[in-house]
Amino acid sequence: MATHQLEKRRQAALEKLGILDTPPEERFERLTRIARHHYGVKISLFSLLDNDRQWFKSRQGTELEQTPRSIAFCDYAIQQEDALVVEDAARDARFCDNPLVKNPNNYRFYAGMPVRDPTGFRIGTLCIIDDQPRCLSDIDLDVLRNLASIIEDELERSLLTSNEGEYVQVSLLNRAIHRAQNMFLSNTDERAAFEQVLHDLLTLTGSQFGFIGEVHQRASGQPYLQIGAISNLAWSEETETFYQKIERRGMVFDNVENLLGRPMVTGDIIVSDSVKDDPRGGGLPKGHPQLDTYMGIPVFAGDRQIGLVGLANRLEGYRAQLAEELAPLLHTIGNLIERKRLYKEKLEHKQSLEKAANYDALTGLPNRRRLTKVFQQEVAEADKRKGRLAVCFIDLDGFKAINDEHGHAVGDAVLKTIADRLQSTIRSHDTVGRLGGDEFVAILRDVDNDKVYSRLLEAIRQPIKHNQLILTLSASMGVTVYPDDDVDTDLLLRHADQAMYAAKESGKNGYKLFDLETHQSREERARVLEQIGIALEQDQLELYYQPKLNLKQQTIQGFEALIRWNHPEEGVLSPYRFLEHIEYTEYARDVGLFVLDSAVKVVEEFIAQDLPYTLSINLSPSHFLSESFPRDIESALEGRNPEVRNRLILEILETTALDDADRVIRNLGICRELGVDISLDDFGTGYSSLTYFRLLPAQEIKIDRSFVQDMTRGGENNMIVRAIVNLSQSFQRRTVAEGIETKDLEEQVIDLGCETGQGFLYSRPVPYAQAMEWARNFTWEQRYGAS
Repeated sequence: MATHQLEKRRQAALEKLGILDTPPEERFERLTRIARHHYGVKISLFSLLDNDRQWFKSRQGTELEQTPRSIAFCDYAIQQEDALVVEDAARDARFCDNPLVKNPNNYRFYAGMPVRDPTGFRIGTLCIIDDQPRCLSDIDLDVLRNLASIIEDELERSLLTSNEGEYVQVSLLNRAIHRAQNMFLSNTDERAAFEQVLHDLLTLTGSQFGFIGEVHQRASGQPYLQIGAISNLAWSEETETFYQKIERRGMVFDNVENLLGRPMVTGDIIVSDSVKDDPRGGGLPKGHPQLDTYMGIPVFAGDRQIGLVGLANRLEGYRAQLAEELAPLLHTIGNLIERKRLYKEKLEHKQSLEKAANYDALTGLPNRRRLTKVFQQEVAEADKRKGRLAVCFIDLDGFKAINDEHGHAVGDAVLKTIADRLQSTIRSHDTVGRLGGDEFVAILRDVDNDKVYSRLLEAIRQPIKHNQLILTLSASMGVTVYPDDDVDTDLLLRHADQAMYAAKESGKNGYKLFDLETHQSREERARVLEQIGIALEQDQLELYYQPKLNLKQQTIQGFEALIRWNHPEEGVLSPYRFLEHIEYTEYARDVGLFVLDSAVKVVEEFIAQDLPYTLSINLSPSHFLSESFPRDIESALEGRNPEVRNRLILEILETTALDDADRVIRNLGICRELGVDISLDDFGTGYSSLTYFRLLPAQEIKIDRSFVQDMTRGGENNMIVRAIVNLSQSFQRRTVAEGIETKDLEEQVIDLGCETGQGFLYSRPVPYAQAMEWARNFTWEQRYGAS
């Protein structure tokens, strides 16, 4: 069961104990008698697993002295860290055909606890056996475990008191083991720890030269040795220069065809009484001190060779027995090296995951996820110091032309150069990140001179040399300043984005400051709040309906209800003109109740007319997150046709789902209990994690129109939509592509596997009667612009 190398070392540890084929000893007999009496079983054994047999050092209740190892239950037990319990061997596939289970032996119950030698090898077991099936409690297992521990103590005591060793004093060895443990576990300087262990090895063995190293493997599978500590002999000037050079990069032994490296290949101990005349020599590294006698001892962690100890120039020469006596210290070194290695790998893996999650793979700049966190921290810091924060949204001019003309490899090189320039232009406490594509964001503290913005753009304008090319491009930048623009981080970024588009429209190659007054004036908000109450009283609000097509079945799947305000003076107003002004006011709930009531009535009409359509509705984030929402949704459905619940779909924005995750999940759970489906709207814009995606009980994912409409540009937008579709399918959720405005877009979303489509290609949102007329005239062949 164990690997060849590990079993070979286990056998050596067993032989070193010197107890195989020795007479019974009272110290072990007493323990097996206790076990048999305590458990009331037929047989109890202290069993040792030799190469091809199981031999009983102490036995109670059987005349057998040994059995073939091939049928030994204990051979299974030593493969485990803790007890092996077989409650009924006749019903266990591993043992039911075993000769020991059949008459006259009739083994039915077995429990064996591994017994280790002082170096940690499992050399046998303390086991109990009965002819009747039975089970053990946790307390019973603890007793067996404690008895096995007493046997281990006896083995260690025997080893320590039998003799001091031919080569190594055990007391000195024990002190070296304790020093090794202390150095590795408490010292952050690994080199100092290795040097201390090497010093102890040289002292214990009387060697003049030695080294300790870790065995690694190159990609080709070839092992090499990374030296952790090596003797500092009185070398020649040439050798001294050589080792000073190595000191800076770390010493590596690559040659495995000489005496020093051979143990890395064979896994065996190498002993040489005359290195110079040894045919296995193969030469030493250039500048290496003269060696006369040598011993190379591989160091293992489990069955894997992870280190190598080399000892040389011992006047009395070396014998294999020396390696056996050093085994406890070497075993300790192996465990400690492996622990350090595992910790380092775990730390590197964690750092790698964190970097992949938070930093752009191409440029190394903070990505959107990391930038969001930094952005929030910077806003909080600005509040504390009563400072200002400039948010700069940068989009490269002409980058697409470089990609199209020279290829993506050149484009990537340009992006990396721009990233480096931006990073070197900002101050140490400022931040620049990459949102994706050719979009960058800079967050600058307390800018007191607009020339700072010009310097960013000037850094981008400098010619870029790549191979034989000299490339030039510019950038357009939008800037908004907090707290003058006193909104949350998402809106700050959107405002800077809007200002960037203004810079594009003004001729590119420049920057624009966000005009907050134009974007949202207090007068406009006051006007909306003043009139919305009258609009509700006079039934000025109306739901318009936009169809959702099943792209696979080529049918109408349903409609999305979108609110409109039939303003008596300004005509039909879209929700963008008024909804943001009423958010987090009493009117948000009033409008939400109007939408719920109107939608339920329309679904009842669908049912009455035997129309198989669903209806999606949108509620404001503040209404959905309010305490009243659960009561409102229940009241809207109370007393209605039960089928309404199966046809109603509640759409919530992905960003809403991130505002208050616990409340969102709770309210969505209430909707699901009522039978109302959930659709996650504008997916891809909220930067939610997979954890939220998994926890949110949404049956439908609506891919944000910005991603869909940008698919014609190819590249990352196609990959984003494909990723969202694949992710949704993996979680068995429907996908809806919003914003389909061209036949080309329709073909692309169908090819990507999207199930449902919605957009102006089919119909704009229209009043109910017009929508039903569109549906009556619908055919798949004439679906385009049928309204």
